[in-house]
Amino acid sequence: MTSTKTRPAAGGRTSHERRITTALFAAGLATFATMYSAQALLPSLSEAFGATPAHAALAVSLTTGMLALAIIPVSALSSRFGRTRVMTVSAISSAAIGLLLPFSPSLEVLLTGRALQGLTLAGVPAVAMAYLAEEVGTAALGAAMGVYIAGTSMGGLAGRVIPAFTLGLGSWRWAEATISVAAAVCTVWFVRCLPPSRGFVARPAGIRTVLGDLAVQLRNRGLLALFGLALVLVGTFVSLYNFLGYRLTQPPFELPDAVAGLVFLLYLAGTAVATVAGRLADRVGRHRVLAGTVVLMGAGLALTIPDNLVTLILGMSLCTAGFFGAHTVASAWVGVMASGNRGAASSLYLFSFYVGSGVVGAAAGIAYTTHGWAKLVVCVAALLVVASILVSALAFHTRTAGSPGGEAVEDPLVIRREEPAAHHTHHQHAELR
Repeated sequence: MTSTKTRPAAGGRTSHERRITTALFAAGLATFATMYSAQALLPSLSEAFGATPAHAALAVSLTTGMLALAIIPVSALSSRFGRTRVMTVSAISSAAIGLLLPFSPSLEVLLTGRALQGLTLAGVPAVAMAYLAEEVGTAALGAAMGVYIAGTSMGGLAGRVIPAFTLGLGSWRWAEATISVAAAVCTVWFVRCLPPSRGFVARPAGIRTVLGDLAVQLRNRGLLALFGLALVLVGTFVSLYNFLGYRLTQPPFELPDAVAGLVFLLYLAGTAVATVAGRLADRVGRHRVLAGTVVLMGAGLALTIPDNLVTLILGMSLCTAGFFGAHTVASAWVGVMASGNRGAASSLYLFSFYVGSGVVGAAAGIAYTTHGWAKLVVCVAALLVVASILVSALAFHTRTAGSPGGEAVEDPLVIRREEPAAHHTHHQHAELR
């Protein structure tokens, strides 16, 4: 029987993929601006509500923590009810909650709202990777993922910088309102641009089915290495940025808080590299680009050791570029390597990602508190060694695996195999938005 999966005309295909990447760029902006918007407001929240720094910091940790817990369940729901539907509901719900947060009468109400935002936000990052893998051709997947990751990096930057600047003009309520309105605008942009899915096939979402889908992905050694890489690299990245501000405001630098806060502009290095890394991986192979990004982070880490502001900023720029480049490539690789339910693989990757952000980032605080930046660098270097081992394992898996995810997609000189016939009918199941 002849396969029903035909290649649309080049113009239509390009237009469809352009709409997808534009929509997910807007989604990345809205999601990550919302997720990290409270970070710049913590001192103001402590002052406004008479809260300790640890209590105020729950405005950040509750959001990311609840998001991590919701990643896998929301991914399962998307397999049953549709990728675009779950992402749309998630983005709109989060934006609506954000618009109400500036009116919080107490810190407890604000924290409850931030926790609810974490739950609703999960729908976009949990589903975006699987949606891209289903809708965008393998040859263009890396570039499309790069655009999405660029949106997340710019969103993370905007979520920190916009409130910080607004605080100079008004209270935390005005700062929260400003970023919430910006996120709502990006949400409207996302919903209007997002095209219906062409490659989605509904799957059961019962507990046994979900656990079975997760077990299938966990038996893939290549995916396990990618999950470990996500945990290690984001832990490295968050550890550095968590304590960079302390170093910049203390001797020998002693920069003002406002000037030290400008360090988040280094996220622009991640934005630029994310799109380049995706395209480069499509051309020369994902494991080669991943190896290069880990080396880049190692070089950047070494430059942060001297008490020199120029080398410190340069080193953090290289670390930032390396991290976002690695995250782009690994994210795209998960979608290609996964078999069966791609959403399950994506959710496990993101669960590892946010666990690394919370657990490793917090544990690094012990090293910094006891022995300062030097001890932190040693710990981060050890994590990069682990990352190098995982990249080597991925390269070995690429050469030896016989599955579609581990074989043809990695070497641009190898002819890519056709996907199983069952996947050829995906475009017949249009998803209602």
